[in-house]
Amino acid sequence: MRDAAAGPEVLLIERPDRGSFAGAWVFPGGKLEDADRGVAGEPEEDAARRAGVRETREEIGIAVDPVALATLSVWDPPPGLALRIRTWFFVAPEPEGTIELSADEAVAAEWLRPADALARHGRGELTLYPPTWVTLHGLSQHPDAGSILETARLAGVQHFETVARRGGEGPLLLWQDDAEYDPDASAPGTARHRLEIGSLPWRYTRSG
Repeated sequence: MRDAAAGPEVLLIERPDRGSFAGAWVFPGGKLEDADRGVAGEPEEDAARRAGVRETREEIGIAVDPVALATLSVWDPPPGLALRIRTWFFVAPEPEGTIELSADEAVAAEWLRPADALARHGRGELTLYPPTWVTLHGLSQHPDAGSILETARLAGVQHFETVARRGGEGPLLLWQDDAEYDPDASAPGTARHRLEIGSLPWRYTRSG
């Protein structure tokens, strides 16, 4: 992240039109490799942090200090998928260095205000996946990068255990503090934590 005149910006990269997340705008990152694993029994978060640092260096040529990373969230995809990958998100201040994209990993990079990225997605100008969209939505609520880091460190890791449903206006994703998350609940309340993805712009609701 970095601070700009109009508010904090985050670095997004555009994936090539092939492979994982083809054509989407994402944060630098990738899959855990054996070299990222430490001693037996260490927290998964530690290995994920090392993977994030390595992938950032490989994809955009920037070396991030692992100590500077604050853990933001961890995501579990909906049950029933053939391949289910748990994803960790970290935030860090912009490190020194020049962005040098790996042609196999990214075709473009851009510093964007989170709200601007969401607006462009809503107009169909760029592709985002739901975890990236929701993360950008949360980051857009902050006045500067320092606020994002401080909140991440104080709030602790946010856990998103996703289930997919179909609502009256199309598909939607629910998370565990949504009253309709558990279809077997005898008396669901009114709390909402969901993303409606049936049409653009997507609609995010989180209420107690």
